[in-house]
Amino acid sequence: MGCVSATAHVGGSQLLVIIPTTLAEGNFARKTVGEELRVLTMQDRIWKMLNNYNAFIALPGSIGTLEEIFEISSWAQLNIYHKPIGLLNVDGFFNKLLSFLDQAREENFIPHSARQIFISASTAEEMIDKLEDFVYEPDPVAAQINWSKGSSNKKSKMDLSLSL
Repeated sequence: MGCVSATAHVGGSQLLVIIPTTLAEGNFARKTVGEELRVLTMQDRIWKMLNNYNAFIALPGSIGTLEEIFEISSWAQLNIYHKPIGLLNVDGFFNKLLSFLDQAREENFIPHSARQIFISASTAEEMIDKLEDFVYEPDPVAAQINWSKGSSNKKSKMDLSLSL
């Protein structure tokens, strides 16, 4: 995170780095540049990113990177989130992942709306162009889901009776 934020800052970008306090205070991440917002958990980090960013750009990374992009894409499939996920496909790093997503789409395991938010580019310039051109096409079924209704505060009783 620190290397990316420093490079973006040098390039003139305004930054909001959202990082769990544990990672910021430990020796797990380099010092970030720009505004830093510390949160308690990785879930808090994703939620804050959803509310503060116009898009996500994933660089080649490990399991944590994959976990975040798939969590965000699953939220798009549920009509919670509609912003693109850019995969900066350096040296074809994401080629097999993109092929997997295409196959999952072709076999109807994921809807078009979940696949379309993945934008792939091999350079930062191409990525910015593609992100600026992105237009979300909602899935007709998922578009019927209304998350603003909230959940009921009424507690339901669990039936814990045992029948022999």
